[in-house]
This record gives sequence, structure tokens and C-alpha cells, in this order.
Amino acid sequence: MNRKLAFSISAFGIALFCASAAVAADQPTLAQVYDRQLTIVEHDVVGLAEAMPADKYGFAPTQGEFKGVRTFAEQVKHLASVVYLSSAAVLGQKPPIDTGGENGPDSVKTKEQIVAYLKGAFAFGHKAMNSLTEKNQLDQVQSPMGESTRVASAGMVAWHSFDHYGQMVVYARMNGIVPPASR
Repeated sequence: MNRKLAFSISAFGIALFCASAAVAADQPTLAQVYDRQLTIVEHDVVGLAEAMPADKYGFAPTQGEFKGVRTFAEQVKHLASVVYLSSAAVLGQKPPIDTGGENGPDSVKTKEQIVAYLKGAFAFGHKAMNSLTEKNQLDQVQSPMGESTRVASAGMVAWHSFDHYGQMVVYARMNGIVPPASR
């Protein structure tokens, strides 16, 4: 829990810094700042999910200290589920679909289904980011990590996604796939 709290506080601090720096330049809105972060994450994550061959979606490393880790498919589903859950917290509502918790729905199995689920999560995430305002950013909400603020839940979408993106990159490279963002 301490690591999660530290990440949330760090993400919040970075977000506030970025938001204040952005306002000083061209004065984008808070929603625009967070939506831009989500767009960057979405570009990298969706690109990698699409680049990984369907027959490698069941891959999980076995050499070294990888006992019990998620498969590539499970990484993508988990990432997407947390985007849905955190975005729902930002909006103060339930996700538009049953996420099956943080691991994703059991019915979502094929690469095509998983990528569609991921894209749906990011679409919902954009709706959430665009709902942020100076007035509502510090409203208390129930997030996947417990009580939080809207803006901390929004920040979680980016840092959590990039955490799992890093793991997905390792899996892809272990299978000879160069992530599109690195090409």
C-alpha cells in the first residue's frame, strides 16, 4: 500500500506541476493536460497490443524470477480494466461495462477482443479526462486504490498504464517484436 500511495502522491505532484507549467504557457485546461497524457499512453499501449502476434498473447516469461506473472493478454486486460475503473472514479460513476474486476472479463479472450476492450477503455478514459475542471479536481471519489481525488485517479491512469506497458515491452522484445513506439 505504501508503494501505491507514493505513486499516487508522485503522480498528483507531477500533474500539478505539469498543469501549472502548461497554464503559464498557452493556458490549456486541466482536462486538456490529462487528456494529452492519456493520448500518449494510448498511442504506445494500443500500438504494442496490435503489434504482438495473436499466437504470442499467451506468452509469459519463465526464465528467471517470473513465477506467477501475467501473460501478455492478461497484462493488456489488466491495464484496460484499471483504465476503466480509474476513469469511472474520475467520473464518479460505474464503468460502462463489467470489467470483471481488475483482471478483465473472462469472456474477453482473443487478441481481437482484447484490443477492442483496450480501445474501449481508452475511449472511456478520454471521457473521464475531459470531465476534469479546476473546480472538481479535488473532489473525493472511490478509486480502485481506495478513497482518492478525481485528479489522483486521473493520474493513476497514466502511471499505472506505463508500468504495465514496460512489462509488455519486455514480453514483446523476448518474442522478437520491436514496440512500434521504438521504431
